[in-house]
Amino acid sequence: MTSKPAAIQGHDPRVPIPEDLHPDHPVLADGTEPNFETYLYYAKQQREKEAAESKSNDVERSFWAKVLWGKGGKKLAPNNSADEKKGDTSGPISEGEYRAASGALRTASWGSVFYLITTDILGPYTTPWAFSQVGYGPGVACFIAFAVMAAYGGLLLWYMFTKLDSERHPLRSFGDLAYRIYGTWFRHVCNILQSLQLIINVGLVILLNGQGLSQVSKFKLCFSVCNIVWMLAGMLLGQIRTLRKFSWVASLSVWLNVITLIITMGAVAHTPPNYAGANLSPGPVQTVAISNLPFEDRLNGIMQMVFSYGGAMIFIEFMAEMRRPMDFWKAMAVAQLFITIIYMFFGLFVYSYQGQFVLTIANQGISLYSLQTVANATSLTAGVIAAALYGNIGVKVIYNDVFVELSRAPPLTVKSGKYLFSVSIVVYWALAYIIASAIPQFSALTALVAAVCTFQFSYTFPPFMLLGFMMQNTALSGDKPYDANNPYSSRVDTWRDWSRWRRALSKHSLINLWNFILTLACLATAALAAFSAIKTIVTQFNTSGSATSFGCQSPVQ
Repeated sequence: MTSKPAAIQGHDPRVPIPEDLHPDHPVLADGTEPNFETYLYYAKQQREKEAAESKSNDVERSFWAKVLWGKGGKKLAPNNSADEKKGDTSGPISEGEYRAASGALRTASWGSVFYLITTDILGPYTTPWAFSQVGYGPGVACFIAFAVMAAYGGLLLWYMFTKLDSERHPLRSFGDLAYRIYGTWFRHVCNILQSLQLIINVGLVILLNGQGLSQVSKFKLCFSVCNIVWMLAGMLLGQIRTLRKFSWVASLSVWLNVITLIITMGAVAHTPPNYAGANLSPGPVQTVAISNLPFEDRLNGIMQMVFSYGGAMIFIEFMAEMRRPMDFWKAMAVAQLFITIIYMFFGLFVYSYQGQFVLTIANQGISLYSLQTVANATSLTAGVIAAALYGNIGVKVIYNDVFVELSRAPPLTVKSGKYLFSVSIVVYWALAYIIASAIPQFSALTALVAAVCTFQFSYTFPPFMLLGFMMQNTALSGDKPYDANNPYSSRVDTWRDWSRWRRALSKHSLINLWNFILTLACLATAALAAFSAIKTIVTQFNTSGSATSFGCQSPVQ
């Protein structure tokens, strides 16, 4: 189902740097937290430094950039971060050492990030089903519209990152950016939604692989047992703590997905649809320009498309590892174009051959058992790797943001932290299994997580955050010049005073109004989609013959 993260040269963006090098709330020399002006000041210096380095050394390319664009260059700086195997018991490090370690992690080129964006977003397997729910016209229109708005949201994140990130005060996650604009409350909102999306993604992979295994066993194995098999596999594979050790497996999984797509397109073009899996009687394939299905079904189909552009949740991690973050827009633009063309082509191709018989997961709609088994074998292998990676990221997000920060749990770099990580992986996969087995409606569960989580990171939060950024930045126009030695001395008023609000709203009125309206529109769409998904889940549970919670009947049986 999913496409996987792949390692880049140097440090992997999803591998958190050692906790001693990653303060959630960096402090100044006097013990106070940096203010908005401080982040802007050092970010400007950082971008000027990167621009100067770019002029003197503009030929740096990573391995993947050489492959994609055929140009080589000088070798990137090695990763000098602490070896996680050895841990770090030396205590706090100096500010200079922290900045040096932060800078050493910035090694990725935009070619590397292009590869990561295209492999970190949920795969195209649900796009044929999405077209079957809405038809050719609305499907193509929505796919392109989502691509344009996802690109807009990505550009907003890129703009704010370049204005607030520096080696002295680095941004490492979406929550970090949220904290610098709106404070702790919004950071917690982002971290909670990110954690929720990751654990449900793991549950979706368990559900997907369970369906595939049930097909391979010709439905002789209980569906709940199929899910347990993948839960146990994830618990074992998830014990690999560092994602760098996943690198070759992750790269393999990308090609496994490509093989699955090729097999699926070849099979649907030369074999009849899987009528039994679709729970429909055999008949002629029918495709429509505009679907007349109920509104909830069409909206659930549209939410499948959201997953195609669901990588914004980790865009900040990508930019944080780039040697020149100003180049991120190139990677994102090429990746969005690539995703739109490939995913839409696959969706239209399979829908044209299978029409109303399309299954939620396209490769499981192959009727010939031999080809179906081969496609399932490749997708199952890729799927368990995806789930292990999602679980690894999800546990680290929860562990660092909840256990370490609130409960003072030991960091992952010490022995006790490693033991707790192993236990957390087991608990995490058990919870994901419960989610998958309790709600075995794949399309409805996917639509629900897309509406509640994915939609926010790609479409709702970027304009909302830019609104806050621009208001704070505009309000600085009436303050005194910034003094790095006394960063809190420049403000002439506070946000408790109307004068600061008046300045904040005095400029960029049209842009602010557009982003405000866009935020409200996205929230309304997400709420409506979540309601439709929940209603669909309830309806499917009440439909006779549908898969039940922790039952033995497979959803594709």
